[in-house]
Amino acid sequence: MNTLTISILITLVIIIFVVIIFAAAITKGYSYKHTIDQLEDNPYLKSETKEKETKEGKERS
Repeated sequence: MNTLTISILITLVIIIFVVIIFAAAITKGYSYKHTIDQLEDNPYLKSETKEKETKEGKERS
């Protein structure tokens, strides 16, 4: 086998390996169960509303 043929075969093996890894990552990402917090339980939403209230209070006075 000459050098060009060996280089092409190595390149094809690497490409196939990357495609398999990419497909596995996509499959794992889609199988992950995402959850959404309820609005009542979200501590960040509560702090944002408090900050807005304090800003509005400062603007009014």
